[in-house]
Amino acid sequence: MVDEKGMDFPVSWDELHRTARALAYRLDSLGPFKGIVAITRGGLVPAAIVARELELRLVDTVCISTYDHKDMGEANILKGIDGDGEGWLIIDDLVDTGKTAKIVREMLPKAHFATVFAKPAGRPLVDTFVTEVSQDTWILFPWDVELAYAQPIRARKGK
Repeated sequence: MVDEKGMDFPVSWDELHRTARALAYRLDSLGPFKGIVAITRGGLVPAAIVARELELRLVDTVCISTYDHKDMGEANILKGIDGDGEGWLIIDDLVDTGKTAKIVREMLPKAHFATVFAKPAGRPLVDTFVTEVSQDTWILFPWDVELAYAQPIRARKGK
């Protein structure tokens, strides 16, 4: 489906789980890490999967709000974290424009930053990612969608 923001890219729970495990696999040789800092809310699910796969039990959060559905807003830091990030792994679902990533990088400059998905504008800000998508792609994460009936393609065209 294409909307005013470009192509929608739906991601299932299974696909997210597989891709987050692939991220953990890439990160395994880069540790050991003290723990994970999940960027809320999107980074919570991938962080839980990575924490399980890397057998990390120490998980903290950085809470930043920049989106209102598909519209970028002002960054609102709801909860930061102490230290410079040395030995820590930052996990997020996606780096998009890099707005949130820049804030977290300033907070924790020595942490290793990893995301499941990366768009070109934000990609230089992360150390590790699994899947790159175009800048105009809108990823529909499984926690943001619900199952509903889809009309056949011919019916949508009015034939």
